[in-house]
Amino acid sequence: MLSSRALRRWTWWHKWSSLVCTVFMLLLCLTGLPLIFHHQISHWLGDEVEAPVLPAALEARRASADDMARAALALHPGRVVQFAGQNEEDPRLWWFTLTPTMAPTEDFKSIAVDARSGEVVREYRVGEGFMDLMLRLHVDLFAGLPGKLFLGAMGLLLLVALVTGVVLYAPFMRRLAFGEVRRDRSTRVRWLDLHNLLGIVTLVWLFVVGATGMINTWADLVVKYWQNDQLASVLAHYRDEPAVQPGEQLPLQRALQAAQAQLPHTTLAFVAMPGSSFSSPHHLAFFMRGDTPLTAKLLTPVLVDARTAEVTATPPLPWYLKALLLSLPLHFGDYGGLPLQLLWALLDVASILVLGSGLYLWLRRR
Repeated sequence: MLSSRALRRWTWWHKWSSLVCTVFMLLLCLTGLPLIFHHQISHWLGDEVEAPVLPAALEARRASADDMARAALALHPGRVVQFAGQNEEDPRLWWFTLTPTMAPTEDFKSIAVDARSGEVVREYRVGEGFMDLMLRLHVDLFAGLPGKLFLGAMGLLLLVALVTGVVLYAPFMRRLAFGEVRRDRSTRVRWLDLHNLLGIVTLVWLFVVGATGMINTWADLVVKYWQNDQLASVLAHYRDEPAVQPGEQLPLQRALQAAQAQLPHTTLAFVAMPGSSFSSPHHLAFFMRGDTPLTAKLLTPVLVDARTAEVTATPPLPWYLKALLLSLPLHFGDYGGLPLQLLWALLDVASILVLGSGLYLWLRRR
């Protein structure tokens, strides 16, 4: 049983952690709702890139990775390929990220190429459209890394609000049956009962989504730490060698074959070119996806020397990168297809009611 002093302390933490984060959590819930159905909405809006229909005799054909890269670069001469990868939902498509240099930048073009014919399908509408607006608001508020870290702090306050809410809910519910809404009382009391009921029903989901969302905001810092810590130690003997120049890099297809031979039961997720943020100045970094439901969400890097095609290392990802990779699909409900998407949407709407009712109760306080 909480003492009156302890109750006041828990109430203070619950009230202020909730008030500070509520408006931003409402924004995230509202923008997250269409993102749950991003494939369906993009298809409906005509933004989803789909592989063209080819004759059955051509379906098994596969173009060289170098031919696909040249086709993408032909659209934007003067740029370089920084990243490339195989579409997870449709392996008949590859995407290529083209940038002015290998340095991290927001100035990039994304090109979809047919992996069978090696021809460009279309250019993604980067920074345009309804879904891109929802994604940027949800991820960083159009503020880059500072916006991500700010939303991560709001996610932490949400977790504090949930924990303190559970502590306060226990003594409160001793006076009522579980799920009871006192309809004979004032409007504010009815909303209080509804707030408590929906809060306890959505507790686990809100905690999971809040925690995974908070982890996702740390992605840039986590990857940077991995590069400076484990990746730097693995590649220490390359420290004094000159960086690979564009004319010295071996064909991409040859390096890909070396990576696939190293991990034969995997498929390519994406490759980072030498000098990009996910690689080193001397390597092509192939990130390979497993062939089981769990390992398909995890990636294993294969570092291939960009001059010799020799596999330098296959360092296992540390636990914090695995947590990051698993948190992203769990956050958006991408594990179980449409049934899980519908469940995520229902819980999202319930969470909006929890947040909105909490704000209403504070505004109508005595």
